[in-house]
Amino acid sequence: MDEIEFEACVEAALQDLPKRFREACQGVSVVATKLPGEDTLNAIGLSEPLELLGLYHGVSLTQKSALDLPTRPDTILIYRLPILAYATTQRLPVDEVVRHVLVHEIGHHFGFSDEDMEVIERGCGAD
Repeated sequence: MDEIEFEACVEAALQDLPKRFREACQGVSVVATKLPGEDTLNAIGLSEPLELLGLYHGVSLTQKSALDLPTRPDTILIYRLPILAYATTQRLPVDEVVRHVLVHEIGHHFGFSDEDMEVIERGCGAD
């Protein structure tokens, strides 16, 4: 899957989210990129770039305060090569892995538990 096809897959996964979550994520940037950078890997203690499928950069809504000064926009990074490798080794459809990673990273934005994220993922495609 090339870069353009992968970006379309990420966009489709985003559009497949329940409407209330899509609307609540309007201030979050979702970026599809090839691999995590070395600085990112070092910051989270990983040495192998294929180990990281996605990453949320920001402060979860449960931790934000109205008194906080904005620094930079919250961003979700979706890593193409690690997701493609994972989907291949696990024999899963790429779109399923992308959706799972996207929901998980959005969950970090909202401060959700893993159980909350599972409920959201099961609700994808149903508004």
